[in-house]
Amino acid sequence: MKKPTGFAEDVYRAVCAIPEGNVATYAQIALMSGHRGAARAVGNALHINPYFGTVPCHRVVNGDGKLAPAFAFGGVDEQKRMLEREGVEVTGERVDLNKYQWRGE
Repeated sequence: MKKPTGFAEDVYRAVCAIPEGNVATYAQIALMSGHRGAARAVGNALHINPYFGTVPCHRVVNGDGKLAPAFAFGGVDEQKRMLEREGVEVTGERVDLNKYQWRGE
């Protein structure tokens, strides 16, 4: 396995800050990791997350609260199950960001 780049490591550190029972958006993780505007690249880094189980990439959703259609670790249904196990309500394939988005409190 290739060692993750500095960018990816920044992303993984930011994702690890999201508390259980909350979500953050790709854009939010880009900002938190010091790479403002790199939301798409955040998604790419999470798709190849070599630390699955340690880095909670299932807690990252798009700006509308939509789950990842191609969640790399079992598909959208698995992302939904993982979030629901943490107490996050998922309606269809969407999370209510007003209720569950972590804002760094």
